[in-house]
Amino acid sequence: MSGANDPITLEIIQNSLQATADEMFAAMRKTAMSSIIYEVLDMGTGITDAQGRIASSGAGIPAFIGVLDKSVQFILSKHKDIRPGDVFITNDPWHGGVTHLNDLVLAMPVFSGEQLIAWTANIAHNSDVGGMAPGSLSGDATEIFQEGLRLPAVKLIRCGETDQAVMDIITTNSRMPDFLLGDVWAAIAAVRVGARRLEELAVKYGIETFIRAMDSFMEFGERTAKAELAKLPHGTFDLREEQDDGRIFNVTVTISADEMVVDLRDNPDQDPGCTNTSRDGTLVCAQMVFKSLTDPETPANDGSFRPLKVLTREGSIFHAQEPAAIGFYFETEVRVYDLIWRCLAPHIPERLPAGHFSSICGTFIGGIHPDTGRQYTIIEPQIGGWGAWDGRDGNPCIFSGFHGETYNTPAEISEARNGLFVDRMALNTAPGGEGQYSGGRGLILEYRIRTEKGFLTAGYTRSRIKPWPLEGGEEGSGNYVEVRKADGATETYSFVSGLDVTTDDVIRVVTSCGAGYGDPKARDPEAVRRDLKDGLITPERAREIHGVT
Repeated sequence: MSGANDPITLEIIQNSLQATADEMFAAMRKTAMSSIIYEVLDMGTGITDAQGRIASSGAGIPAFIGVLDKSVQFILSKHKDIRPGDVFITNDPWHGGVTHLNDLVLAMPVFSGEQLIAWTANIAHNSDVGGMAPGSLSGDATEIFQEGLRLPAVKLIRCGETDQAVMDIITTNSRMPDFLLGDVWAAIAAVRVGARRLEELAVKYGIETFIRAMDSFMEFGERTAKAELAKLPHGTFDLREEQDDGRIFNVTVTISADEMVVDLRDNPDQDPGCTNTSRDGTLVCAQMVFKSLTDPETPANDGSFRPLKVLTREGSIFHAQEPAAIGFYFETEVRVYDLIWRCLAPHIPERLPAGHFSSICGTFIGGIHPDTGRQYTIIEPQIGGWGAWDGRDGNPCIFSGFHGETYNTPAEISEARNGLFVDRMALNTAPGGEGQYSGGRGLILEYRIRTEKGFLTAGYTRSRIKPWPLEGGEEGSGNYVEVRKADGATETYSFVSGLDVTTDDVIRVVTSCGAGYGDPKARDPEAVRRDLKDGLITPERAREIHGVT
């Protein structure tokens, strides 16, 4: 049997691709300058074939699994002169960037001899890429030009030589140029490491076998997805859901034996503000739910998503037209993700739990560091509670399903790198999420400002419209951020932009508990008593909701 058809050889190559994507991830994590990358791991890596189809995804944010192939495909459509040693950079959602301007995508073609055989690529959130506000995110933005430097899939490195003019433009537009430069070079190092490994694989096994291995795994991904689709309930399911701002979002999902169609055309026009998302970004949201339902255990590839079809309307909030502002795209995308999830959960309860806190809860705090005199910007997604299942309580204090395999920044890192103190980190034990099986607890996190002139920008959803329960459980408690001024005044927000904060002001992050599953009266009394002992519920609430004293 030739190598190109030997299943053992093909499996070895596929596992080597995954190992390569993971090595790229490790290289980037170990060399990046910003804690949002090396601590939170707000990044992703992947490998595509020569046509830009995702062949193997690395670790990182689930929302990034479907970004890199779209970026590479745009680069291929724009550039005809692609040579060994080139590295491309993009961040613009209308030029292959998919998400928002803070997320820089770097992609490198991989050659074996004269033949293009693959691409290595990565994406990461960068602390500041210019724009009208520190951190490049402002709730006041009305067009993308206000949100930072746009990089329309340009060459950063040509045949191994850095285009210093492009690098200078990138760093000069940042308020934190040293950090940005370090993070970009970490990304370059990662794609170069990946390219070397793929070149070695092609030499060892031959180009034909290398390409066949990628094609074979995509075919496997498609077969697996269709096999799981056949086991799901078939039919058409729809949902209308009110949002915090009063808008109504709609979804219709049709599942058959060989296809899942997600129809999002009946939705509001694009926002005049900054909460729009691109068509590609919306597609990624559907891909995440689809992968969770069909094959959550294996790495994603192009074949994994072939049975998925997503319908959007150009000019809507889920398919915004240029030059819409898009900085807070993530809060709209997590709404799309949760909308599809909620639509299907009553029909697939063994795979989809009740609603979780379902927000990125992006918290941006900055100013001039009181010790160094340099600009600092904290970029913190927050952790929260997950919904309960039939037979199991929800998980406390992990990231949303959209944000996934990431970590919160340790208090020691936040204090050492930034101009503030972390006074408190605790479980949120506010009422909410009770059920026969209870939702997981959210977070309380308190930052105390050290600098005389700082700012807070934040964007939270699931604040007024709270996490949704199943089978008679209680809804979650809701997400919000509270500012306690040094003079005792207190204000509460879900969205706020450029709010002035000063020395000894406290920014108090509160994330929701997940929603409950089942009638709270049916909860095991011993479980309620454990909750009481652990301080997760008050005696009054135990009597009122569970009927336990």
